[in-house]
Amino acid sequence: MNRITLIISRVIVGLLFIFSGLIKANDPLGFGYKLQEYFEVFHTTFLNDYAPAIAILLCTLEIVLGALLILGIWANKVAWGLLMLILFFTFLTFYSAFFEVVTSCGCFGDAIPLTPWQSFSKDLILLALIIVIFRQREDIVPLITNSRLQDFSAGFILFLSLGFGLYTYNFQPILDFLPYKIGNNIPALMIIPPGAPQDVYEITYSLKNKKSGEEKKMTDKVYVKTQIWKDNNWEIVGDPVNRLIKKGYDLKIKDLKITDSQGTDYNKEILENPYYNLIVVAYDLTKANRKGMGDLNALAINAAENFNVRTVLLTSNSAQSAANFSSDNKLVMEIFYADGIPLKSMVRSNPGLLLLKNGIVINKWHFHNLPSFDELSSAYLQNN
Repeated sequence: MNRITLIISRVIVGLLFIFSGLIKANDPLGFGYKLQEYFEVFHTTFLNDYAPAIAILLCTLEIVLGALLILGIWANKVAWGLLMLILFFTFLTFYSAFFEVVTSCGCFGDAIPLTPWQSFSKDLILLALIIVIFRQREDIVPLITNSRLQDFSAGFILFLSLGFGLYTYNFQPILDFLPYKIGNNIPALMIIPPGAPQDVYEITYSLKNKKSGEEKKMTDKVYVKTQIWKDNNWEIVGDPVNRLIKKGYDLKIKDLKITDSQGTDYNKEILENPYYNLIVVAYDLTKANRKGMGDLNALAINAAENFNVRTVLLTSNSAQSAANFSSDNKLVMEIFYADGIPLKSMVRSNPGLLLLKNGIVINKWHFHNLPSFDELSSAYLQNN
């Protein structure tokens, strides 16, 4: 029975660690943004610049530990590594849930969003399974017994895991789970469909009896049903408390507002352009890759001269900072402004490029794999 329990625990933990690591390694920059939220909470923001590197290493560690656990290689070291890692993750998810400091842990990236309490529950289950593995680590029989082959297998898994994270960091996620993925209609995702369910809230009142001093709490439904409001001896004290009891329709894009330097709304004009238009996204110009900006500027010049295609730059920098950057780099793009959070979701690159038409994301590129003007024109612009 103990042997079967150990095998089941190894398979479940191993597969979950591999899956979790791969999902996050698919979007290491996004995982890095999540790590920065934790750095903010624990006052370690000096690590912000290293967040992508830490994200890639953590993802690699998860994949490697999961794979080695299933193969039974280096069982003692792997069991210790899993135990230390799950204790760390369990502490983080409990802290996030109890103190409500990070709304989503990012355990499975944007593919499977979990609330902090869901994440904590998941980690408790994993902790129980890992304790089983740790206590029986000496009973784990490796599937590969040759020591050289074990070393080769571990090295190969490490190479693939690390290589995958580095590739997606430099060339965009393989699978895009964000609302700005290719094929999505951005304006449509900013509108609640007719008849969509709304959020349902429950209001709780605190009441006090003027004569007896008795205090009680009741919901708005009970308040109306009992008609206690007709009794002048009862009065509401303090402010009513609103509590969400049923989540309604989840708007996919709710925080994107594009403005000019004066605050004028340009969402409709830019996002609903019926022709091809290029959107350069650089959420932080001070950290934007200069060569990438130069390549994008060249594309913008050629697109305007040959096809009269409009190119705009979206950034979260101040108007003065953006103007200085534009002047220093001789940019030909119109500059507009938006919050950094949606800009980071548009494209996992700083800078990055989106090709839009009628609000639909036709394609998107990291600055490392930008198309040449000939490729862009032959594939898209000639058919504008």
